[in-house]
Amino acid sequence: MFSPTYLLSSSTLYVLLFLLSCFYGGFSSAPTKIGKGYRLISAEETPEGGFLCHLQVKQKNNIYGPDIPLLQLYVKHETGDRLRVHITDAEKQRWEVPYNLLPREQPPALKQTIGRSRKNPLTVSELAGSELIFSFIADPFSFAVKRKSNGQTLFNSSSGGSDSFGEMVFKDQYLEISTQLPKDASLYGLGENTQPHGIKLYPNDPYTLYTTDVSAINLNTDLYGSHPVYMDLRNVGGQPFAHAVLLLNSNGMDVFYRGNSLTYKIIGGVFDFYFFSGPTPLGVVDQYTSFIGRPAPMPYWSLGFHQCRWGYHNLSVVEDVVESYKKAQIPLDVIWNDDDHMDGHKDFTLNPVNYPRPKLLAFLDKIHSRGMKYIVIIDPGIGVNSSYGVYQRGIANDVFIKYDGEPYLAQVWPGAVNFPDFLNPKTVAWWGDEIRRFHELVPVDGLWIDMNEASNFCSGKCTIPKGKQCPSGTGPGWICCLDCKNITKTRWDDPPYKINASGLQVPIGFKTIATSAVHYNGVLEYDAHSLYGFSQAIATHKALQGLEGKRPFILSRSTYVGSGKYAAHWTGDNKGTWEDLKYSITAVLNFGMFGVPMVGADICGFYPAPTEELCNRWIEVGAFYPFSRDHANYYSPRQELYQWKTVTKSAQNALGMRYKLLPYLYTLNYLAHTSGAPIARPLFFSFPAYKECYGLSTQFLLGSSLMVSPVLEKGKTSVKALFPPGSWYSLFDMTQTIVSKGQYFTLDAPLHVVNVHLYQNTILPMQQGGMISKEARMTPFTLIVTFPAGAREAQAKGNLYLDNDELPEMKLGNGYSTHVDLYATLKQGSVKIWSEVQEGKFALDKGWKIEKITVLGLSGSVDTSGLEINGSPVATGASIIELTSVEQMHLQDVEDGVGKKKSLIVSLSGLNLYVGKKFDMSMKMGVQG
Repeated sequence: MFSPTYLLSSSTLYVLLFLLSCFYGGFSSAPTKIGKGYRLISAEETPEGGFLCHLQVKQKNNIYGPDIPLLQLYVKHETGDRLRVHITDAEKQRWEVPYNLLPREQPPALKQTIGRSRKNPLTVSELAGSELIFSFIADPFSFAVKRKSNGQTLFNSSSGGSDSFGEMVFKDQYLEISTQLPKDASLYGLGENTQPHGIKLYPNDPYTLYTTDVSAINLNTDLYGSHPVYMDLRNVGGQPFAHAVLLLNSNGMDVFYRGNSLTYKIIGGVFDFYFFSGPTPLGVVDQYTSFIGRPAPMPYWSLGFHQCRWGYHNLSVVEDVVESYKKAQIPLDVIWNDDDHMDGHKDFTLNPVNYPRPKLLAFLDKIHSRGMKYIVIIDPGIGVNSSYGVYQRGIANDVFIKYDGEPYLAQVWPGAVNFPDFLNPKTVAWWGDEIRRFHELVPVDGLWIDMNEASNFCSGKCTIPKGKQCPSGTGPGWICCLDCKNITKTRWDDPPYKINASGLQVPIGFKTIATSAVHYNGVLEYDAHSLYGFSQAIATHKALQGLEGKRPFILSRSTYVGSGKYAAHWTGDNKGTWEDLKYSITAVLNFGMFGVPMVGADICGFYPAPTEELCNRWIEVGAFYPFSRDHANYYSPRQELYQWKTVTKSAQNALGMRYKLLPYLYTLNYLAHTSGAPIARPLFFSFPAYKECYGLSTQFLLGSSLMVSPVLEKGKTSVKALFPPGSWYSLFDMTQTIVSKGQYFTLDAPLHVVNVHLYQNTILPMQQGGMISKEARMTPFTLIVTFPAGAREAQAKGNLYLDNDELPEMKLGNGYSTHVDLYATLKQGSVKIWSEVQEGKFALDKGWKIEKITVLGLSGSVDTSGLEINGSPVATGASIIELTSVEQMHLQDVEDGVGKKKSLIVSLSGLNLYVGKKFDMSMKMGVQG
């Protein structure tokens, strides 16, 4: 859903941002310096090998409020590759991200007495770990983090007397700290926002972090999630080094990246920095998710295709959509309802006229028998209605956020609402009970939690108007109809420093919960605002897992650090434009780095209406999003994929391939869950030394070696794609090969074609596809083995994870999972392929078999003198096993004038190899160099 009051054209936004930059100090070329910083007055080593220091302000000032006079600094190497630097008020407890929401080590308790300044304070000191070195300068205080292996400075808060930034500032409602950066560093992250310049952070673009219901069409604006983390990739003499910096703080903040420096300006909380040493991009995300929580395991069906629309007015429309997909032979696993199924937009209800329960249950029985699933939306706002049981029980259990001692009143789709306080344990229990009650009413297969920034159609302190209906029932439902007054009387509603909220410096309580409202234990909305969606996801996950012991599926719009442990994400209200199609790739890749790998954008755009050509191209991209869903707005024309014949064909092609790749995608989900590895990745994850791909935002990888190069421009029938060095094989036509020295190639891409290439040294498990994942999952396997074209010696590897996807945990050792490592070598004219199997019983019980193996990149001629399987010779002519070879064509490199080369595809079909049992196979061939 969306709130049109937030829609701004990108051109309007740019003009407004330009005007704001004229007086908004943070964007100026010469930032205002505040104060003289702090000096170190005491330092000691803690029993666990950390540093505990105290800092004293050097010169007080009242810009943005009084300075906090004494600070406590705590430094610890928490692991070999993670360093923590924690700075807070030395005398008074301050707000931090709750330790029960994001479990982590507690810093030492604040000391009651602080030693006086030493006569001879330390001027420099350092604390070395296995990968990182922390050092500080005492006066004015600054700190640096270096990489131990090469001495490279990763973070340095000293201004060094330059004009780039000032000294550290620490006030109650204004914290500022900066770091120097080399100009050639490539930075990624700091979301959620729509980045028009692509995946790399762009100097002088605004990066504001504050969860906000503002349409994703607004560029460089704080959107639904807050992720105060960035990855820094540097190329030193051809050798890549990556690290990440997390500032664990939930308060609103502006982050200013100027190319040679980065400055945080935060309106509360503490400095709680975590440095992750990498040095590879994959290593960084592994270390990061090890700390914030590994991504949630997803059920197998969630990797299928999803269809949704706001405006499926009754059940018969939904039934028709499902049957139309089936008739069009387009795969579909999950059908969704926006709030059309609800009674008066109220959570956990059914519309008795348009979605009568008996008919809905019959429909669910029908689709469940096929293996399909059903998901509905839940918004956090609970309608204020004395006859509404959910509200009654909420009031009885005292679960709502308060203002002046009463539940805070807001307006969302049902009209007047109260917001549950998910920081309250009683709320979590009540929420779980409501989900249980609803599941007994309707056996949904997952939940979609939306509007949880939290979104409010009104602002300030509101009351229900007397003598008029609110909402009226006519016209848009997002117009505020409560009687409201702005709240500016407290410093929480009107802080001294104004972050660039909504890209326009609007008040931070604008169209959300008033920031002086109070949560459980007196926590202010001012501090906890950006945690709302995160805390709701945790409560929802707990509830769903407790229902039937099944693996939950939750889709959340608002996210925070650690949300990926509980939920998937979609990128919100995008637009059916070519620009938004392009932006979607950057958004998806960013969330993979944020530890939320199950992510996608609304395919064909949420509104207003895509063109037929755009929808063709969008499904060719969206079929390869980790989370693949078509979703449209109430006021848009219908845009299911079968609405156009041309889009039907493109969907059959692209989704047909996705469904063949489901075992690969599910294995990537397992790798994400166990190591944090993103499902969709920027190319630099696999080619970190190849600088040309550092800013590439128009192509992406699935896993380490499957590259998608889509058409993203109107009227184009070809695409210019960058191919890192090596051999690449077209997945749709394996006779087509590209051998790249690291260059761009122009690829044919007529309307129904998306270019997907598989890199050398890979073994890709595939199945035969189908119209639904349940059926596709039981088809025979094919292994695609890729060697570098023409190589005399080479290796390839891959893996495959299979399990009972209804179990909550995704792991080996429970008797319901199998893991297979796949290997291949090419050496001395012999190809050997084999597997190593862990816990094969589950796969054996399912009867999964490998029916075909295809090897790409072999040169010379096929002269089979021997085929052996598990040590026994096999005569291909006298058995059902068939060996074939097809010549591959190499795309001519026009720029270098290299002629077309030839190589072979060699396929063995008719195999009968059990996935759950290790095998080895060898072919002695007349392979010529």
